[in-house]
Amino acid sequence: MHDIVAKTDIRAGLLERRAIMTPEERAAAGRSLRDALLSVPEVEMAGTIAAYVSIGTEPDTRSLLFALWKRGTYVLLPRLLPDGDLDWASYEGPDSLAPGPRGCLEPTEPPRGPGAVASADVVLAPAVAVDRAGMRLGRGGGSYDRALARVGPAILTVGLVYDAELVDELPSEPHDQRVRAAVTPSEGLVRFG
Repeated sequence: MHDIVAKTDIRAGLLERRAIMTPEERAAAGRSLRDALLSVPEVEMAGTIAAYVSIGTEPDTRSLLFALWKRGTYVLLPRLLPDGDLDWASYEGPDSLAPGPRGCLEPTEPPRGPGAVASADVVLAPAVAVDRAGMRLGRGGGSYDRALARVGPAILTVGLVYDAELVDELPSEPHDQRVRAAVTPSEGLVRFG
């Protein structure tokens, strides 16, 4: 119970910090993350990347998605299922997105099933924070913990965060899934041992 309360407090504080960032700061951070990720060897060589469309104050992923797609990478994006799990469908450019639940933009292509994430060479996951052991703090719904549990141990999984959101330690629960790296605007890709 203590960890749940701690996670709720940490999440609220970090989301508050995001809310006071200017649109220019968020856009600059999104460009830095895009440029850092596009030069990561696993991303450069990936045939398939599972990613997501950023919403609200999250680090912007739209230019990253477009760059990957233009490069010829097969990009899978999530579709939120009624039970909170994630289905996946292909991204076919900005016009292939439509409004979905909770303010998310989702792909309009045919769904490939919750297991499709397991076919990705790299998985990019939203995060409110990531600690230096790879523990990821999400929004609290558990959707990405379920998705990351389906990904093999050799696959690069990356949490996308602002600089202040790569922290020394986060509380965790048994179902929480770690990521193998984080990317920040200033540090670029940080891999965890």
